[in-house]
Amino acid sequence: MPNLMNPLIVQSDKSVLLEVDNPKYEEARDSLARFAELVKSPEYVHTYRVTPLSLWNSAAMGMTSREVVDSLERYAKYPIPENIKREIIEYMSRYGQITLFMEGPDLILECEEEDLAEEIGAQKKVQEYLEERIDERSYLVVPGQRGFLKHALLELGHPVEDLAGYVEGEALALNMRDITLEGKTWGLRRYQNDAVDTFYAGGGVKGGSGVVVLPCGAGKTMVGMGAIEKLQTSTLILCPNVIAVRQWIQELLDKTDLKPEDIGEYTGDMKEVRPITVATYQILTWRRSREEAFEHFGIFEARNWGLIIYDEVHLLPAPVFRATATIQATRRLGLTATLVREDGREEDVFSLIGPKRYDMPWKLLEDQGWIATAICYEIRLELPDKLRRKYALAEDRKKYRIAAENPEKLKLIRTLTSYHEDDNVLVIGMYLDQLKIIAEEIKAPLITGKTPNSERQALYDAFREGEQKILVVSKVANFALDLPDANVAIQVSGTFGSRQEEAQRLGRILRPKTDGSFARFYSLITKDTRDMDFAAKRQLFLTEQGYQYVIASLDEDIWERAPESFF
Repeated sequence: MPNLMNPLIVQSDKSVLLEVDNPKYEEARDSLARFAELVKSPEYVHTYRVTPLSLWNSAAMGMTSREVVDSLERYAKYPIPENIKREIIEYMSRYGQITLFMEGPDLILECEEEDLAEEIGAQKKVQEYLEERIDERSYLVVPGQRGFLKHALLELGHPVEDLAGYVEGEALALNMRDITLEGKTWGLRRYQNDAVDTFYAGGGVKGGSGVVVLPCGAGKTMVGMGAIEKLQTSTLILCPNVIAVRQWIQELLDKTDLKPEDIGEYTGDMKEVRPITVATYQILTWRRSREEAFEHFGIFEARNWGLIIYDEVHLLPAPVFRATATIQATRRLGLTATLVREDGREEDVFSLIGPKRYDMPWKLLEDQGWIATAICYEIRLELPDKLRRKYALAEDRKKYRIAAENPEKLKLIRTLTSYHEDDNVLVIGMYLDQLKIIAEEIKAPLITGKTPNSERQALYDAFREGEQKILVVSKVANFALDLPDANVAIQVSGTFGSRQEEAQRLGRILRPKTDGSFARFYSLITKDTRDMDFAAKRQLFLTEQGYQYVIASLDEDIWERAPESFF
């Protein structure tokens, strides 16, 4: 029977519509997030889609098809189409139908049913990875092809549960400190311990590979260190940039009993391979020409690693996926704030790093006080008349740049930075010319990819110490930047609707504030332009995590009121 008080409409094309203005909106949203992907989030009705990958990730986290169907029925206005129930059951039942396991020295692929084994054996994509058929349900796998086989099967719609186990790796004694080098009492938070335990799974074959999803500021690095302590093994840590590498090294020295000689930096500046080695994705994907090999891939065989940690796994470069496919016998931990990849290769993460093992909603951590409460604003500005014709005649890609560099944004930045003069403010954008003008106008330092690491670090240190209250930063500040006292971010331009970028930029200001104050995230958008279209895509991430925008337009004479009147 229909229940018109409920907020969901489940449609036969696997899309799910969620009414925002409904008393059950929040609980329905949190339930959907466990097994569906957010597609659109306009003001009143959000659209989710149930996909095979979203269902397999939920199955890997222990959710059953019955729980998924029950959740939809609990919040649906109308009866769920029968085809949707069947497809949820069918897709989720596939997880676990095919397993990999070791039998002595041999890697075996086993299917639940003989018909499934027949179907798989007939696929050309799979045949090159299978050595021979052992019996009606099993195949002997070609040595070293574990990752490639999993990837090929996933592309055919058959996720593999990998129970083949892992090498132990070179032993490394490591213990967490109770008191950091700075003299602070320290220990893993409950949810961080839960994430480590879920990944570790008692050291058995059901754990040891997969992704932990936590907000920026929630301590993903601590989860990585907890995994190393559990495994007591030599570890390779891969990061998006040099600053992130050095933050990992600093945290390891501060919170564990490792000594400096135990930890190596492997970057463009240094090439140290030690029991714990922290490297950048950039150095791994460097080569002399497009025709030559990636000469630093040798790092994967440089030691007998027992664990590889992929920091910001959603940024993992395509060439590193191929290297990862060859090291499936090594435990792999992915850390990220969002599984969304702009290149659409979420399936590669699932098959080669592992499924999602742990996920903690941002708003839940905010409610518990582990990350700062954030208020998000979208402020819409008119494009000046003198630029309207230029915008109208421009090509699509140039349209966005014209709108993103709207000079009206500069006036608004002056107003906002003046209002927040006692706060710690990051002004973030992607166009260097625009950022240079902003930095000169508000008399703040500019940090870009060309800023030397030493100068960059000095400016970050000055910001942390309160000597510098405003930094203007390019995309280099999107990732792995630890500025705990930043509490205001002003976004002037972004990467064409990137949800992962929105996650990282918001994350820059989510460290809990010592005074309990709110964090404020402003997006400056040019109305009725491509800027506004891309902003709608970026908002998907914030909606997924439970944040809602306060939307204001300058044509409402907003600045004729005191700015605090809309805070």
